[in-house]
Amino acid sequence: MTINDPLSTLPLIKPLQESRLAHLGIVTIFDLLLHFPSRYEDYSQTLPLDQAAPGMQATFAGTLTQFSVQRSFKQRMLLTSATLTDESGSIRLIWFNQKFVGQVLSQGMEIRVSGKVTEDRQGLVLTSPAFERATRDATHTARLVPVYPETSGITSKYLRYLIAIIFKKLDTIPDPLPEKLIEKLHLPSLHRALFDIHFPKNEEVSLIAKKRFAFDEMFLLQLKTLEMRALYQGAHATPIPPRRSDMQSFIASLPFTLTRAQDAAAAAILSDLALDRPMNRLLNGDVGSGKTAVAALALHAVSLSGHQSALLAPTEVLARQHFESLSRLFAHTHFQIALYTKNYQLLDGEKVSKKTLLSALAAGMPSIVIGTHALLQDKVSFRSLALIIVDEQHRFGVSQRARLQEESFRSDDGQLESVPHFLAMTATPIPRTLSLACFGNLDISLLNEMPKNRKPIITRIARNHADRTKIEDFIRQEITKGRQAFIIFPLIETSLALKDVKAAVAEHETLEKEIFPDLRIGLIHGKMKSQEKEVVMKAFQERAFDILVATSVVEVGIDIPNASVIVIEEADRFGLSQLHQFRGRVGRGDHQSYCFLIPGEHASLENARLEALEKSSDGFHIAETDLALRGPGSFFGTRQSGLPDVAMESLTNLKLISLARSEAETLLTADPSLERHPLIRHSLARFTTRVHME
Repeated sequence: MTINDPLSTLPLIKPLQESRLAHLGIVTIFDLLLHFPSRYEDYSQTLPLDQAAPGMQATFAGTLTQFSVQRSFKQRMLLTSATLTDESGSIRLIWFNQKFVGQVLSQGMEIRVSGKVTEDRQGLVLTSPAFERATRDATHTARLVPVYPETSGITSKYLRYLIAIIFKKLDTIPDPLPEKLIEKLHLPSLHRALFDIHFPKNEEVSLIAKKRFAFDEMFLLQLKTLEMRALYQGAHATPIPPRRSDMQSFIASLPFTLTRAQDAAAAAILSDLALDRPMNRLLNGDVGSGKTAVAALALHAVSLSGHQSALLAPTEVLARQHFESLSRLFAHTHFQIALYTKNYQLLDGEKVSKKTLLSALAAGMPSIVIGTHALLQDKVSFRSLALIIVDEQHRFGVSQRARLQEESFRSDDGQLESVPHFLAMTATPIPRTLSLACFGNLDISLLNEMPKNRKPIITRIARNHADRTKIEDFIRQEITKGRQAFIIFPLIETSLALKDVKAAVAEHETLEKEIFPDLRIGLIHGKMKSQEKEVVMKAFQERAFDILVATSVVEVGIDIPNASVIVIEEADRFGLSQLHQFRGRVGRGDHQSYCFLIPGEHASLENARLEALEKSSDGFHIAETDLALRGPGSFFGTRQSGLPDVAMESLTNLKLISLARSEAETLLTADPSLERHPLIRHSLARFTTRVHME
């Protein structure tokens, strides 16, 4: 048996089990070994039966002195009951609807059982305890017992059984890490670490095993980012020479003054564009820091040179907004701007057919095209694509994100020898550790300075019902002054899982009929079609609504300068970074703006967390706080990276990340193509298929 063998080489694996295990991503022996426990039940304490007490979680050994299997007539339930006896006493055992128990256990058998002791009218009892014969090695009892992610028909006990068989049959497991590196870092071998993560003697042993796998994942992540960086550094791009006088004229035409951070970011981007190797940069800015203006400078430079640029946005609403704002900024130029989404094709503001726009792009007519992932999916070709900008890159799906940079190398732009420059933008400030771990292939520019005309948004937490009434009165006052307001809800409809969550659809009706019957209230949510969302947003922009009730669809990019109030219901259900994004929907005009956070009824303990938003308007500080409180798995709102939990947890460990990057750099310097390290090359290929790269 080898680790790459299919599961069918194991006993008790039939086609049905194979199919069910495939649902868990388990196809080979190695896949099964990499299916790590989500937690451990501590049954390591084996006690005499006279020490059993209600609430205790422990292991007991003894002889089955009574044993019976019967069917309950009333409940039609199979009931297996027994008495376990040792020298000190006895305890009752009960299993419900577990037919196999009666098939493998019998009176007089010596067994171990593990579980939680409870008490009923007849005394102490263990309900559905794990068990195994006393003569067998401890797998399901008398140890830290691993509990795994399961699926229908696949239990943790079954997985433990299979994994135990593998370790009995496998003498050794090839280790991709060089022996010198393992010794240098004081890590266990792969074989030892795999055994210890599944069957640890104690918690310390399991933590050492996790340390090995955290390093492995971070090491591979750094290898991949360095590989991608080298790929870009070795590629050829069309240099975009700076035309300083034209650029200065364009900057002077902008309706605002650039901040020092914008100046610095623009200078770095224009410097990258002037090189004959492709730019590969992330523009990481706080909410409202002016990323679009910096992007416009890059688009202007490329357009002046006679080449084309593509800007990708995650939604049609954001794509349309970029189209409108850039059309205004470039109104005095001769540049043609196009919009290409599933539902809209515009050229210089005029509707055209998809065929017409595709022909225009191929002919090089539009200097700039703004679109959604439709630009990736459809057969779009360019005459001379020199720049790709991706807005809110983390909001694209996993497969789309993985293709974004690859698209640069495959772009059908008529210049097969050239790779377009690449600029990613995000309004989610990214903490230092995540930047180093996940964005190591990108040069990073920070926009950590607000435009001078931006007033800090006053943020307050509603702590009681009286505060809510004051907020409603305040909204009315602001609307009387001609302002508008957002009210955000976490879901669009109530669900069994979250019965107490106020649904946006229902609340819209309540607000309209009971609280603000004299005001105009709109509604937007994620289940609406793109065109429906666009109609609502346009109406709100044109002040057809006083209040917009919304879900998280407004989190990023929506620009309503006249909105001065945002109220976030059930604020405790959002992360701090997401709340900061919501807050950024107001304060975009000249008026003082306000954000009110209303926690759920049972969220009083959450106020301390939410106070971080009352105290700070610095998105980078808030992001660090959010990362520390919630962990990296939740930082971007979803676990889309593909990294396992042990690696996710290590994304806050700056020392581990730095160590992994240093060792990855050393290895690639000595062996750039990994020819001398075939196991690492194989591991990296496997890693790349399941983990997306930003």
